[in-house]
Amino acid sequence: MGDDVRKTSKPPQNLFKDLFDSRDPRILAALRDATIGIAGAGGLGSNVAVSLARAGTGRLIIADFDKIEPSNLNRQQYFINQIGRRKVEALRENLKKINPFSEYIVHDVKITRANAGRIFGEADIMVEAFDKAEEKGMLINIWLSLHPDKPIIAASGLAGYGKNRTLHTRKLGNLYICGDEESQCPAGISPMAPRVAIVANMQANLAVELLIKLRGKHVQD
Repeated sequence: MGDDVRKTSKPPQNLFKDLFDSRDPRILAALRDATIGIAGAGGLGSNVAVSLARAGTGRLIIADFDKIEPSNLNRQQYFINQIGRRKVEALRENLKKINPFSEYIVHDVKITRANAGRIFGEADIMVEAFDKAEEKGMLINIWLSLHPDKPIIAASGLAGYGKNRTLHTRKLGNLYICGDEESQCPAGISPMAPRVAIVANMQANLAVELLIKLRGKHVQD
């Protein structure tokens, strides 16, 4: 289908004040000025996007080439009436309902070595949210090659349930890896919403922290 880029319209500003009035103005300013790329709009990517939208991130660039299947609804941020739709379009619609003051740029396209740099080049931070190890490795290598000074936050090991204590974040230069880095789906057990969402929110939480520190607005001990 190729690239399909859409943006949001802006509602009255008094609603913006109601949504974010309790936010520290320094933190909100840092987030509003930021662009985050999200590669993948499935269990990880859709949950990352929702949390970053709620946090007030100014601009999200999201890419995925898939459509919504019934099996996606057990862990992804979609609804029954969206089955069959393109993921990025449905996710953009959902994000706009959550926070209509941010910009959501979506690309209905498969991420490759040839187009990753063009699609995500304006991102301050990259979030890897793919399912397959080879796709994860491809994006990480491309990003660190093109943008060695910009962080990329990847996920590894989120299958199954429980085992909260095994989840962690590991830093390797500007590569951050969230998850337990070892879990594979046991036979008959697909990825489950609680653990997928935990890892996705580890990624989103880290993205917020890094953005605030990059902007020199860190206020938390």
